[in-house]
Amino acid sequence: MFESIVNNVGIVLKGKRNPVELAVVCLLADGHLLIEDVPGVGKTSLAKALSASIECSWKRVQFTPDLLPSDLIGVSIWSKQREVFDFQEGPLFANIVLADEINRASPKTQSALLEAMEERQVSIDGVTRPLPNPFIVIATQNPVEHDGTYKLPESQLDRFLIRMEIGYPSRQAELDILEPKTGAELVDQLSPVVTTRDIQDMIAAATQVSMVEPLKNYLVDIAHISRKHPQVALGLSPRAMIQLARAVRALAAARGRDYSTPDDVKELAVPVLAHRLRFGRCHSSFLPRRHHCLIVQKYSFVINLISKSKPVSLWLSTTVMQR
Repeated sequence: MFESIVNNVGIVLKGKRNPVELAVVCLLADGHLLIEDVPGVGKTSLAKALSASIECSWKRVQFTPDLLPSDLIGVSIWSKQREVFDFQEGPLFANIVLADEINRASPKTQSALLEAMEERQVSIDGVTRPLPNPFIVIATQNPVEHDGTYKLPESQLDRFLIRMEIGYPSRQAELDILEPKTGAELVDQLSPVVTTRDIQDMIAAATQVSMVEPLKNYLVDIAHISRKHPQVALGLSPRAMIQLARAVRALAAARGRDYSTPDDVKELAVPVLAHRLRFGRCHSSFLPRRHHCLIVQKYSFVINLISKSKPVSLWLSTTVMQR
């Protein structure tokens, strides 16, 4: 089923298998996805194609500075006939929510997502209402334009399981894109290849993937090194390592294994961990001020963390993992 979803989304997003696989892994890990890239590379198309590949409910919200929390959560409206308040659900009450240009909404509106993303519920008028299962937020933002935007707080970034870029297509893929049918037309023609129940079963199967003790120690070593590093002001939180473990299990399950390996950790470390780091003044003083340069530096730092967090016992456990 993993390949079916990837291939279906690939009809719209041509030549971008790696970003598509990351998006599906994020879904199977029951996490949220942040797509950050320049305009026109297919961020929204990826989110819409993924939603169209699953037989589920989905809503798109265009984030703007005047968007209110009630526009997301919903509002209670007085009914004259029944003389009670009827709750009208907002777009958050969907399996997949596309938050387009999330950094254009005010901090007050962004904070309305915190409870929904972490606890899969919203509280309004003193009543806690559960969200559908599964529930995933796919958010996009443009890292180039900063006028009229609000930087996502660290608490918000930490709730995204994966942050990724799509990048420009290859020459051949771009030639294919120039065909008469646009991305929007291709999305409209997509048919669901899995049901909501299938996704729930795949998420449950991913949680059963084994992770041996040396591999868990590997993850904890990565976290501890980041917290003690003199150039890091904000290291990796326990939530970051929990989410990395979930993503690693989901990747292993997607590839037909019931055990996870160090290579799974290496493959997912950058998209899962890089956006959670914050460098101190001593580190940022010699960095270019441009956002892209900082992202590249974070990627390099995570790769360096992985190379420093490689206990010898990890490699001795290969036979144990494959039992």
